[in-house]
Amino acid sequence: MTERKQTLNVAMIGHGFIGRVHSNAFHQVGHFFDIPYKLHLKVVCGRDRTKLDAMASQWGWEGTETDWRAVISRPDIQIVDIAAPNVLHAPIALAAAQAGKIVLCEKPLAMSLEEAEAMAKAVDGLPNLVWFNYRRVPAIAFARALINEGRTGQTFHYRSTYLHQSGTDPARASGWRFKRSEAGSGAMGDLLSHSVDLGFHLNGAITELMAMTHTFVPEREVDDAVMFLARFTNGSIGTFEASRFAVGCRNRNTFEIHGSRGMLRFNMENMNQLEFYDATEAPNLQGTRNLMITGPDHPYSSNFWKPGHIIGYEHTFIATLGDFFGALARHEGFHPDFEDAVLVQRALSAVERSAVSRSWVSLK
Repeated sequence: MTERKQTLNVAMIGHGFIGRVHSNAFHQVGHFFDIPYKLHLKVVCGRDRTKLDAMASQWGWEGTETDWRAVISRPDIQIVDIAAPNVLHAPIALAAAQAGKIVLCEKPLAMSLEEAEAMAKAVDGLPNLVWFNYRRVPAIAFARALINEGRTGQTFHYRSTYLHQSGTDPARASGWRFKRSEAGSGAMGDLLSHSVDLGFHLNGAITELMAMTHTFVPEREVDDAVMFLARFTNGSIGTFEASRFAVGCRNRNTFEIHGSRGMLRFNMENMNQLEFYDATEAPNLQGTRNLMITGPDHPYSSNFWKPGHIIGYEHTFIATLGDFFGALARHEGFHPDFEDAVLVQRALSAVERSAVSRSWVSLK
């Protein structure tokens, strides 16, 4: 006899690009992960009625709503997924937490550190996640496993870049991501937040940093590019750079780690591959290996396709939900959660202060 799965009704607030990605993940997670829940896409909420109705029809949402407050107050909703502009993250999350919902939120968590801390406090004791989906790229998960096994040894350097050319497109300049009142920041919140989360995930906490920001379009309200130097608690030093003006780069999210025993290098534009250099081998055998991380015995290889059959961007969101609902069923905590996102927000706050003061800022 088939075990009956618990139904969880999902409400998603937001219907843009990332809303499509989340919708796909909600539909697909049960096909790739054995979770004891049946997810019902109950209602999608947004401000543009025409686009909202088209979104609901295409992605299988049962109903639509234009007022997010009406969604939060519904007793038939168990999960609230926040895929709206950054300015709405805090008010929606606080209301959802007050209503006792499971809260999922896009990054960056908030417009400010103070907002992020209030949000983390509000969801304390409630299941929650932040969509730092790159942690679930199999190659990145495998890199973390190699680091934890000591395969790279003592870390000396951590280098990170997240490069886009999206800021050069005049047609996109009027969107909410380019308005300080709705986004809070530019490349910093949109791109750098991902890089900082991965930096913490792979290399530990940052103790201090020194940053600069730059806006290439004079009338633009937010930063187009940001970079900073960092010192980590493990004694390594690092560099971080994010830009929306990196012409020739579509979604180049990279990191490079140099340690006493080896090197790791990753580029999201080749997301199924990880470069590894083993410095413990005989000198005449040392060389960079380009590993295809699709199995066997790689993270998530048992969930998706056979070895050598590559996966895509959308699978990182599916895996995020798979791990989240697995943890929920086991009554375990999940990462990244709101507390993890507060650490990222604290770093972004330090970046802003350092860029203004042109000095080192401590994160201790």
